[in-house]
Amino acid sequence: MTKKKLYLFLLFACSVGYGWLFFATKDQSNSNLTENSVCVFKHATSIPCPSCGATRSIVSLLEGDFSSALFWNPLGILVLLIMIIAPLWILFDLTKHSDTFYKFYIKTEKIFQQKRIAFPAILLMMGNWIWNIYKGL
Repeated sequence: MTKKKLYLFLLFACSVGYGWLFFATKDQSNSNLTENSVCVFKHATSIPCPSCGATRSIVSLLEGDFSSALFWNPLGILVLLIMIIAPLWILFDLTKHSDTFYKFYIKTEKIFQQKRIAFPAILLMMGNWIWNIYKGL
């Protein structure tokens, strides 16, 4: 992926994420977030996907409730960090005519292509998925 495509994709994804968070937090109740799930996988299979609960996790983090965020979905923490750091880092690169974020992305991608990293990461995602199913999200 080129630098330009990566930056555009991440800025677009973060913008959509911010919009979704705005929509999701208009009604502060986490139970309402459960009822209004947009997960295509869950609607098709009745089984929650590995990322189900991430919005509720982020909302809990924004409310300062770290334990609820971990309960809903630990991936929410990572998603929120990406939503905060990536746009700022990309804007820094664009203003400084640099590519530090792109270089970081390439290095990270290479790290996750290694079997000794990829296999545990896949196991963690599967464990998270099992946790979501167990919780009945």
